[in-house]
Amino acid sequence: MEFIELAADVREQFGKGPSRTLRREGKVPAVFYGREAAPIHLSLDANNLGKVLRDGGYSQVMKLVIQDGAKTTKTVMFKEVQIHPVSMNLVHADLYEISMDRKITVNVPVNTFITEGEESKGEAEGGTLQIIRRELEVSCLPNRIPDAIDIDITNLGIGDAVHIEEIDLPEGVEVDWDVNFTVVSIAAPMKEEPEEEEEAEALEGEEGEEAAEGEGEKAEGGEEG
Repeated sequence: MEFIELAADVREQFGKGPSRTLRREGKVPAVFYGREAAPIHLSLDANNLGKVLRDGGYSQVMKLVIQDGAKTTKTVMFKEVQIHPVSMNLVHADLYEISMDRKITVNVPVNTFITEGEESKGEAEGGTLQIIRRELEVSCLPNRIPDAIDIDITNLGIGDAVHIEEIDLPEGVEVDWDVNFTVVSIAAPMKEEPEEEEEAEALEGEEGEEAAEGEGEKAEGGEEG
């Protein structure tokens, strides 16, 4: 199985000042954590890192090619990627080494699909598809990570749901669960609000009753005089 390559240069200077300088040069400071080695401070190309994230997401396995006079290749995953909340620029990345023969735990998106027609049975009846869990935490070998967990919702009617125990997971992929939680469901349609005309008629009726009560009070007052 081929993995995306991510090139990195070893950096000797780190801290806020050097990190700001790197970002101005279009690079992103990063740290690599090895299983049996001290952390290595790296510099990544911001454009390349952005493309890698767009193409493969945060849960992908990559080949990290470290340039330090000679090339060193490590099999890694993202541990954390920091993004500036305003500019949305990449700020920092942490990468950790993984073993291809050891299971890892990652989050995988849930994908619903329909085998025939344009919507599920329940949606055709006016129901609403609700994706309760948009991601599932799965455990598998690195080369077994699925792009998504696919769920067929074609025959789901109103009030129906798909629970974790009903999902056919890809070979070698496991989900650890104690409670048989709901992943997707079809909710009943919302009750329609009264039409404007009905509301206006009800309001007019209330005003008429109030006016009649007022006239009655006046009449009673005149008899007493």
